[in-house]
Amino acid sequence: MPQLLRVQNFAVSSDGIGAGEEQSLERPFGHVDPGRLMGWAGATASWPNRTDPGGTRGLDDYFTRDFSHNIGAEIMGRNKFGPQRGPWQDHEWRGWWGDEPPFRTPVFVLTHHPRPSFTLSDTTFHFVDGEPAAVLERAREAAGGKDVRLGGGVTTVREFLDAGLVDTLHVAVAPVELGSGLRLWESPEELLDRFHLEVVPSPSGVTHHLFWRR
Repeated sequence: MPQLLRVQNFAVSSDGIGAGEEQSLERPFGHVDPGRLMGWAGATASWPNRTDPGGTRGLDDYFTRDFSHNIGAEIMGRNKFGPQRGPWQDHEWRGWWGDEPPFRTPVFVLTHHPRPSFTLSDTTFHFVDGEPAAVLERAREAAGGKDVRLGGGVTTVREFLDAGLVDTLHVAVAPVELGSGLRLWESPEELLDRFHLEVVPSPSGVTHHLFWRR
């Protein structure tokens, strides 16, 4: 089986915005409330941070539950890892996720500024500088035959899309307009020269867009 590069559960607004501007320590998604984009996943029974019983079943829960299936490594942009810019001033910063990151695989963080790898629980973070194809090759080697997840953010997903490296893409379009921010697309039809597309509405109001390479 080929190792796929997969984008999963990537949430955008109805006008294509996946994150806000002016990211900070207090506001990882900038001016955008992440609940407006990811509330559908947080409401499911399989949401990993759920502290109370219950939650929805059905289509949204399927995607939430499937998030880590057959994933052996993740690639993410530096802004998904943390709010710092430029040379690393603080090596004490180890991501937004605390001592138990949710990835449980090697994670490759794209950055132009070197930093030593470190491990938290069963997740090892590597900080890499390189073209998308070279980074993907490293991630595939680390994935042990499993697929690689492209975790975002928006700029990173666009970079790998533009390089023609993404095999499958699941985008959950939330029924909100944000007006400004980092935009994945003007319209999903922009990708139809490279991907097949199936659109599946959910009772939650989210519309799941499933792309796979032509």
